[in-house]
Amino acid sequence: MSEPLKLCLFGASGRMGRMICALASAAPDLSIVGAVGRHDSPHLGRDVGELAGVGPLGVVVDADPSSALLGADAVIDFSLASAFDRMLRAAMQAGVPVVSGTTRLSPESEALIDKAATKIPVLWAPNTSLGISVLAATVKQALAALGADYDVEVVEAHHNQKADAPSGTATFLAEAAREVRPELRAVFGREGPIGKRSRDEIGMHALRGGGVIGDHTVHLIGPHDRLELTHRAMSRELFAAGALRAARFIVTRPPGRYALADMFPSEPHEDPA
Repeated sequence: MSEPLKLCLFGASGRMGRMICALASAAPDLSIVGAVGRHDSPHLGRDVGELAGVGPLGVVVDADPSSALLGADAVIDFSLASAFDRMLRAAMQAGVPVVSGTTRLSPESEALIDKAATKIPVLWAPNTSLGISVLAATVKQALAALGADYDVEVVEAHHNQKADAPSGTATFLAEAAREVRPELRAVFGREGPIGKRSRDEIGMHALRGGGVIGDHTVHLIGPHDRLELTHRAMSRELFAAGALRAARFIVTRPPGRYALADMFPSEPHEDPA
């Protein structure tokens, strides 16, 4: 039997970090060897397994990413945009592949991903649900087929504790639409005498309430029909499972920048013979 894949968790004491830890501890092919938290986290020094509710794993939450990365095969990052650069530089220096779901990155952090990707494999996704990647691909395919007669609107819904809008996933879906229709520009909600809708708008709408984990719908509205493409997250384990699958993938890749869609099998090609 091969050795388990050794993981370091960045943002280990957060909600996603604890969930990833819980799933990884139950997987025979995975092992947690490092855990990083904020320098001011009250959980520093605590066993990451106990934080995740799975019992002690012998790995404590550390503030130093360099020491936590020792012996790791990959790092999974669900932290804050303000901590992202520190994580990526440490991983680059250690030569450890990265999977990250941290959102709201600055242009400087985006540039740092490109720099890091020349040395290590980096998979960044604003949403680690494989279904969202399928949705984005479907949006592009549908827009390419339907043409410019169809208006595009993106509606997302999240729990009432979410502090930003629109979601990073909604922005990701809008960017997928712009790959086919580059002229599209974001319009965030509508109010007052705004005039007629122009062809180059892509409406972005955010709903907040209750405990909604995450719903995203892309409306493609034509003169005679309407297509609604929807993804609904039913459990936050969805994102943790996607991140772990991405970690298994990224350790097999050469240096470069990757997306979840790169994990999908290529379409089969007919043998010309």
